[in-house]
Amino acid sequence: MHILFVHQNYPAQFGHVASYLALRKGFRCTFVSNQRAGLTGGVERIQYQLRGGATAQTHYCSRTFENAIWHSHAIYEALTARPDIQPDLVVAHSGFCSATFLRELYDCPIVNYFEYFYKVSGADLDFRPDFPSTALSRLRVRARNAGLLLDLDNCDAAYSPTWWQRTLFPDAYQAKIRVIFDGVDTTVWRPRSGLPRRVGDRVVPDDMRIVTYVSRGMENMRGFDVFMKAAKLLCDRRRDVIFVVVGEDRVCYGGDADVIGQPSFKDWVLSQDQYDLSRFVFTGLLPPQALAQLFAISDLHIYLTVPFVLSWSLMNALACGTTVLASDTPPVKEMVRHGETGILVDFFDVERLAEVASAVLDQPRDYRQLGQAGVELVRERYSVDVCLPRMLSLYEDAVDAYRSPF
Repeated sequence: MHILFVHQNYPAQFGHVASYLALRKGFRCTFVSNQRAGLTGGVERIQYQLRGGATAQTHYCSRTFENAIWHSHAIYEALTARPDIQPDLVVAHSGFCSATFLRELYDCPIVNYFEYFYKVSGADLDFRPDFPSTALSRLRVRARNAGLLLDLDNCDAAYSPTWWQRTLFPDAYQAKIRVIFDGVDTTVWRPRSGLPRRVGDRVVPDDMRIVTYVSRGMENMRGFDVFMKAAKLLCDRRRDVIFVVVGEDRVCYGGDADVIGQPSFKDWVLSQDQYDLSRFVFTGLLPPQALAQLFAISDLHIYLTVPFVLSWSLMNALACGTTVLASDTPPVKEMVRHGETGILVDFFDVERLAEVASAVLDQPRDYRQLGQAGVELVRERYSVDVCLPRMLSLYEDAVDAYRSPF
């Protein structure tokens, strides 16, 4: 079987799937993205060239769709120039119409990966009253689903990573969407013992506790400000803890700059109080192996999010056996069962967050069974070995149904 994967980025959600199918199943796998061409893990990578996009003159509510069309057309042009590529199946990320125009090139089924369907209420947009949305932002949400609706109509089959994310989509399409998680590579994300307690060049004494926080960007949707407030309380109350913050100083989601009036959410948060920055290590982004080693020496991992797309970092921390303290928000509650695989607290309750964190740091050994339960949960339900066969089954079902529609 020849599968064509389509995503703006590489490897994203599909790189490990493509390599698995190429190396272990003998499939021909091609990956089209906006990244440079090459050959990785048995997968040919093709680069498409973006030739335009939304401008300042484009209406704010239609910029996402305008950008999606430029991406979609660039993908179409790149593959038109490769007539040797005639896939049996196209697997594409939804949201930027990545496979919409490919109907004109290929007579084969399309499977779309759906992460999120935007809502005016009941999800991320209205969750934080301290970061209120504007009227124009609410209008934009309704227009932003245009590409998703095209993909929902255009695809033959679909999947979402969690049940909650699936429930966001219109009832008319939910039967089309299976729930299959991306898959955690447990050869990388696993418990490790005996590692030196070192963060960069800093050696952490055995009597010091390590608290980790990981996010692609530092922003309100991932509760960076809430985390820092709780961290300050902990700093004020005890001298035996340091905080390791992994991520970039940028806003990946939401309109933080519109509310705070400056581009750096991190700088804004730090300006709101007096922080002892000697107790914090900001690492920037870390490669997987380095992050896995950090999780291995962490005494507590704090994960906060508004109701939005679930971060891989939560699953990776669970897989490493780290004790997890997380926000009691969907879809976190699917993965962290309070008192079983971690601890849940109200997103906004800074005092409670600090109180529970301090209890864990007092006696880390007493909470390690939560970490072990997290390891077992990932291995049994969310590992690559479990999830990738489910994806392959979805792909094969889509191909079989396309060939035999009656």
